Amino acid sequence: MATKIRLQRHGKKGKPFYYVVVADSRAPRDGKFIERIGSYNPNTNPATIDLNFDKALDWLNKGAQPTDTTRAILSYKGVLYKKHLQGGVKKGAFDEAAAEVKFEEWLKGKEAQIQGKKDGLAQTKEESKKAALVAEAKKKAEIAAAVEAKNTPPAEEVAEEEAAETEAPVAEATDAVEEASADAAEGEEKTEE
Repeated sequence: MATKIRLQRHGKKGKPFYYVVVADSRAPRDGKFIERIGSYNPNTNPATIDLNFDKALDWLNKGAQPTDTTRAILSYKGVLYKKHLQGGVKKGAFDEAAAEVKFEEWLKGKEAQIQGKKDGLAQTKEESKKAALVAEAKKKAEIAAAVEAKNTPPAEEVAEEEAAETEAPVAEATDAVEEASADAAEGEEKTEE
């Protein structure tokens, strides 16, 4: 029986969640499986991977073949690297203690890399939040300026109103002068008659 380490899909439409299982290669994707060795959630950033390291390594040593995505998951968690180091110990390239030291160094580097990504994502999220607040404040100021401009009359109308107010007394004064001169002219006409 050819065994495969593969993903079994769960979750609703558009939100997949996978179990990492060891199954017969002839079994359907979401059908019967031999053993469940972990889970994989690609919806989070970075993806959440929960894997039973020892069982995965044991199944790889027994000859189970991982699919492409599962191979990437096993590589990410270090299962394939551990198998590689065990092969070096069997061949006599180095001893078990040296293999453990190399694996521990690799794990520390990988954890630092993952933590760096999480920190970078958190920082990017914080920066985008600040930028959104600045943009919102700018837009709010623009709206306030537009409302104030709408509620106050334009400068030309104000200038016209002021000019009309100053012209009105002048016009009244000229009307009064014209009336006075007209009265005086009538008075002269009457005296001539």
